[in-house]
Amino acid sequence: MTTTTVVERRVAASPGRVWESITDLPALPRVLSGVQRVEVLSEGVFDVGTRWRETRRMLGREATEEMTVTECEPPDRYVTVADSHGVRYVSELSLRADGPGASVLRMTFSARPAHGRVPGLLTRALARVGTKAVSRMLAKDLDDIARAVESRY
Repeated sequence: MTTTTVVERRVAASPGRVWESITDLPALPRVLSGVQRVEVLSEGVFDVGTRWRETRRMLGREATEEMTVTECEPPDRYVTVADSHGVRYVSELSLRADGPGASVLRMTFSARPAHGRVPGLLTRALARVGTKAVSRMLAKDLDDIARAVESRY
């Protein structure tokens, strides 16, 4: 069973400017209010294979996940995966132009049991409740990104 959440937001900045913000990993704690720390684990430019540990405060608790970029098409989209506690998380951030000097930033987040495991009744029930919390968190991330990018110019 895969649970997927999609949110999007118009940003008053070009896709290139937004791309710079969402791929500047050391700056993420200053941009995203939900992110407490980022530890970059790879060297070089942001691309397939880029890895980092991201620590967030979620549901009153601190959680750290290791993210790996698996697809990267600058400045249009990137995909990350993280495996944690028997669940595979896949996140996609994509951008499209929306008129002069504006873009739409879309985040897609999915979670599924790793290694073909079948979720139990409790896991499925928690997934439904968690989807609302994830949707709120993603929407807040988009608001934070928009605020950071729009305030720079």
